[in-house]
Amino acid sequence: MEIIFETFGKVAVIRLNRPEQRNAVDMAMMAGFKSALARLEEDKDIRVAVLTGAGRVFCAGMDLGAFARGERPGLTEPVGFAGFVRAARTKPVIAAVNGGAFAGGFELMLACDMAIAEEEAQFGLPEVKRGLVAAGGGAHRLPRRIPIAIANEMLLTGDPITAERALALGLVNRVVPGADLLSAAMELAGRIAANAPLALKLTLALSRKAAAAQEDALWAENAAIWARIDGSHDALEGAKAFKEKRPAVWHAG
Repeated sequence: MEIIFETFGKVAVIRLNRPEQRNAVDMAMMAGFKSALARLEEDKDIRVAVLTGAGRVFCAGMDLGAFARGERPGLTEPVGFAGFVRAARTKPVIAAVNGGAFAGGFELMLACDMAIAEEEAQFGLPEVKRGLVAAGGGAHRLPRRIPIAIANEMLLTGDPITAERALALGLVNRVVPGADLLSAAMELAGRIAANAPLALKLTLALSRKAAAAQEDALWAENAAIWARIDGSHDALEGAKAFKEKRPAVWHAG
């Protein structure tokens, strides 16, 4: 089972469950993710969810082996990468980031409403190292969340930042020891879940609308850029080179 869904009173825990693949997203995981989100929305007793990863890494992004075989988990669908980054939601989701959130994994975190990270966590958008673009929202969400110069450095080098740096930039709500990660996320979720359901729903709707005020045009541009990169030599070469543990051979410009 690639997605584990558990409930604890008014709180759901959604766990990415491909630890042997660093929770990289393929089509099967996306199908499970969609089912989990549908269950979250349909269950009137659940008021908030925590999203985390099994094993040592929150999520390494798209499964590049599956990508090389032709899988595109949500990137050409209205719901976006993994069936989550553009999904319509009425309930808040807190990311509990263990180990690291890379590429699409970082984009999953950026699509959440809050985030708590363990001290050893790292965050990065290494798509350019693989001949890709951060088409799950990272390339246009990150520059609106942190200073543009810092966002550009992250996007154009592909290098990660630490949890403490992410906290200083306002990307996460707090950083805690690894052993305390889930309990800290559940404590925050519990404080949210204690509040009035209708007020939570409407407040989140307004907050998300404010955050997404400019996103429609950006997503349209995002789709056009992805269409160009997806058919490129470098996109396939980057995935193959990563899986084969060798330097990529890029085409010029």
